[in-house]
Amino acid sequence: MIDIQNQKDFRNIDIKKVGVKNIKYPIIVLDRARGTQPVNATINMYVNLPRHFKGTHMSRFVEVLNEFKGQISIKTFQTVLEKTRQKPHAHSAHMEIEFPYFLEKTAPVSKAKSLMEYRCLFAGENSAIQTDFLVGVIVPVTTVCPCSKEISQFGAHNQRSIVTVKVRFQKFFWIEDIIKIVEDSASGEVYSLLKRVDEKYVTEKAYENPKFVEDVVRSVAVKLDKDENFIWYSIEAENFESIHNHSAYAYLEKG
Repeated sequence: MIDIQNQKDFRNIDIKKVGVKNIKYPIIVLDRARGTQPVNATINMYVNLPRHFKGTHMSRFVEVLNEFKGQISIKTFQTVLEKTRQKPHAHSAHMEIEFPYFLEKTAPVSKAKSLMEYRCLFAGENSAIQTDFLVGVIVPVTTVCPCSKEISQFGAHNQRSIVTVKVRFQKFFWIEDIIKIVEDSASGEVYSLLKRVDEKYVTEKAYENPKFVEDVVRSVAVKLDKDENFIWYSIEAENFESIHNHSAYAYLEKG
């Protein structure tokens, strides 16, 4: 059969990334409490395309995933990328994996247990001259406005906040450690299940610990700086304001 993708292209234009997006695929991730956790991931895979090729063979990306079925993790990520790059004889390969990660959380007073979802991502590149890999964790938290608390006779407005941390690192670490750093840096944690005694506790605790978005990202940065394992990081926080028709936002980066 005629191989259209492998035919010559005469426009003389390189393409940095070409591939497939939004592949739904089951993978296994490491879980400190239970050993491993099966998750349903969304995967994007790309390679570069030199100017003299008309197209790439999209089926090869899924073929690589099938070769590593059940073995995609922080430890095997670069191996998968290298295989992705070598199969079409590309110079570079890129992959992004996003997945839900569930932790069992215990309510602070009633001790009721429930599963809490966090969004995580792996992203990286593999080429003949360099490799790159980062891990991202998206953590929902609660923040209470310090200004509102200061100027009000009683009460203070609070909101759900989303904190996204991405890190480059030198050795293995647990996703749970990043989640704890973020939750400890906010006014309070978010839970899936709370009884009334828990609601009272978390509300009062958050009120006594008000934080701006600026406070949150700086607090996370201070904690990450104490660990030499993290050679680069970015931190962003978005407060979905309860009394404004906009969000408050902060971002910082190191490395």
